[in-house]
Amino acid sequence: MIDVVLPCLNEAEALPWVLARMPAGFRPLVVDNASTDGSARVAADHGARVVAAPARGFGAACHAGLLAATADTVCVMDADASLDPAELHRLVAALNDLEAPGRPPGLVLGRRRPTGRGAWPPHARLGNAVLARSLNRRAGTRLRDLGPLRAARRAALTGLDVRDRRFGYPLETVLRAAAAGWRITEIDVAYRPRTGESKVTGTLGGTVRAVRDMRRVLAETGA
Repeated sequence: MIDVVLPCLNEAEALPWVLARMPAGFRPLVVDNASTDGSARVAADHGARVVAAPARGFGAACHAGLLAATADTVCVMDADASLDPAELHRLVAALNDLEAPGRPPGLVLGRRRPTGRGAWPPHARLGNAVLARSLNRRAGTRLRDLGPLRAARRAALTGLDVRDRRFGYPLETVLRAAAAGWRITEIDVAYRPRTGESKVTGTLGGTVRAVRDMRRVLAETGA
């Protein structure tokens, strides 16, 4: 069994599609980040385990899900239907390839490839590209996306001791993994227009907040 952490803030409209497409062998953990639209009830009604993360913040939700997970392998993905759970098998297969016997821990990221109009607005794509270049200079990685779809081993992730609880959480995870000598790669995944109102990439304000949080993480680590 593989646990899938789904940080969730008001995604009641999107959750039925996401949970219905969860592959066999993948167990959804919907981390309710103080939603006000009944997301927790919808998730439970569709068979997901619901984890409460009342302190707002993307990183807070991700970390709460990671601590609640029990499977050896953990995936993280957005709950807004922009990413298809059917892609999870490919991420785990890539992770298994990275971690051949004798190799260090691995981290696999999904590189988003937009498949519909409005899936990834230009301002969000530009901010992501700038941050990816800064990350690569700092960490020696060759990533083109800091996307929200990831796969790694639970024990290794908790051992990274990631501190950020806002939008800097994904970037800090990569920085700490690179510093620890992990093998890090990315594979292409389809990126659809999200369902419902966007809190981050679909709005200029959300993108600015995410970039600000990630720049703060880079600054705090000397990048």
